[in-house]
Amino acid sequence: MANIGIDLGTTNSLVAVVMSGKARCLLDETANPLLPSAVRYEPDGTVVVGRAARDEAAAHPERTFTSVKRFMGRAPAECKADAALFRYTMDESEERFVRFSVPGREPVTPVEVSAEVLKVLRARAIECLFGEPGGAVITVPAYFDDAQRQATKDAARIAGLEVLRLLNEPTAAAIAYGLDKRETGTFAVYDLGGGTFDVSILELNDGIFQVLATAGDTHLGGDDFDRALGEHVLAKAGLDRRGDADHRELLLAVEAAKRQLTDAEQATVSIGGAAVTVTRAEFDALIRPTVERTGAACRQALGDAKLTADKIDAVVLVGGSTRVPLVRTYVGELFGRVPYTDLDPDQVVALGAAMQADILTGSSQLSDDLLLLDVIPLSLGLEVMGGVVEKFIPRCSTIPFSQSQTFTTHVDNQTALDLHIVQGDRELARDNRSLGRFKLSGLPRLPAGIPRIRVEFLVDADGILTVHAKEEHTGIEARTEVKPSYGLSEDEIERMLEDSIDHAETDVDVRLLIEARVEADGILTAVQKALSVDVALLLPGEQAVIDAVASALQTAMTAEDRKRIADLSHKLDEVTAPFAQRRIERDLTLALSGRDAGEVGKQLGLKDRTATGEKA
Repeated sequence: MANIGIDLGTTNSLVAVVMSGKARCLLDETANPLLPSAVRYEPDGTVVVGRAARDEAAAHPERTFTSVKRFMGRAPAECKADAALFRYTMDESEERFVRFSVPGREPVTPVEVSAEVLKVLRARAIECLFGEPGGAVITVPAYFDDAQRQATKDAARIAGLEVLRLLNEPTAAAIAYGLDKRETGTFAVYDLGGGTFDVSILELNDGIFQVLATAGDTHLGGDDFDRALGEHVLAKAGLDRRGDADHRELLLAVEAAKRQLTDAEQATVSIGGAAVTVTRAEFDALIRPTVERTGAACRQALGDAKLTADKIDAVVLVGGSTRVPLVRTYVGELFGRVPYTDLDPDQVVALGAAMQADILTGSSQLSDDLLLLDVIPLSLGLEVMGGVVEKFIPRCSTIPFSQSQTFTTHVDNQTALDLHIVQGDRELARDNRSLGRFKLSGLPRLPAGIPRIRVEFLVDADGILTVHAKEEHTGIEARTEVKPSYGLSEDEIERMLEDSIDHAETDVDVRLLIEARVEADGILTAVQKALSVDVALLLPGEQAVIDAVASALQTAMTAEDRKRIADLSHKLDEVTAPFAQRRIERDLTLALSGRDAGEVGKQLGLKDRTATGEKA
């Protein structure tokens, strides 16, 4: 069984595998490797995942969830602002972790939403590999803390995946780059996705990948670009749109404009009956403050690695948001060199994850001696007397890593010790992230200062922390794998896992059927619109053929046979192709009619080959 690599992204997700010694992303039925990380919950209990959920978000705003990666492993109190931005309604009755309200059904957590995306990726792998994958390497932002990493593993469990390892996204990109190019040197990996930003400084030498430093922001990305552009468009149009459906419609429109501005100097956003033109210069001005926020993390990572920008041999760009021209220009200025862009920034993380997954099989053709040395992004420690933090594992420590210290009691006859584990680099525990608490009970009744309690922190290759405490005189001990304070309980995870197994096959079938219907509806709408305008261009008998196929397709859409829907959609494309060609030729003739040949050539970008002024 082949192992797979998964990039669980904020905006899009991918699954990849190594075949015949080469990593490649697995494609859906439309030959697209990207699965939009969008999930819609239907009233009848079905779940729609991917493109159909994203494209119809404006029609079903209260049931559709995107960018949930921003909410993974976080507390409700931390998420209120983000939830308001995305128009999500949080379940106020839950204080431990985030739950989103969904009309007509039980609330859902970000973990459950992410699991739906992972289920589709797993189904794609099963279809392409003709069987279950052996295990998965799943990537996470380098700056994900312990709670966020554990939430990602929980989502994978619910989706029926065996997680071989969690891999930092910049490290995965470096693997894809290093193994693909067989390069050595020191690299900066600049990873700007839809909702998270990471920068890592890595050294590659003789098959050893060592992460020297990492920094970032788990709430910074392309979503912020969309939001800034959306507010600008509303202001220019003089609109005030507060409804959920309007908000989703606006986000889809400005996201399309953002992509268009990658290559064009201006784009038009149509919203609320108004058409607003936005230039690239305007867009650059709007997003520059967000882009410049990435510079602080880059400088911090360089400082932690004890390097200056001129010591970096190459800069690798990762994440769809690095396609934005201003981002590429800014990174080039920051590091003093043109960034490396040969590998697709949308796919490079998934490819690196697949390579690492393949290496973990023990029979990889890629490398027999690859050693991956990753680092922990934030310090780990214990709260001690006075509420201060005693750091056990400093940030940027290479993992796996273990460290131990010895403590004692502060009160006579103390029989228990509470251990509060925190993550962060502030001096006071209250200013850091609480990861969890556990108690060492049964201590002997001794004067303060006599008991010897040894506490050990162990961080594994996934960045997951285990803490072990032992009283050395009596041998009494306690151990905990630190679960996120805002995660799901084992019972809840088991229930979700059972539900996912029970409904796995039907969930995938329903999703594929819905996608086939959505595609068919789009084709029918386009054909009907064309016929209403240009029926005069039809040849004798052509109308009857088109109507017959269209009628058959409409009937098929009411049934459950998605293959028949797909076949008839293809058939309708075929029978309308000559009609479509005549419309194109007619439009081209009208466009050129009465125009000077030199003028036409200039518009088409051709050299002027005529000096006669003849009419085209």
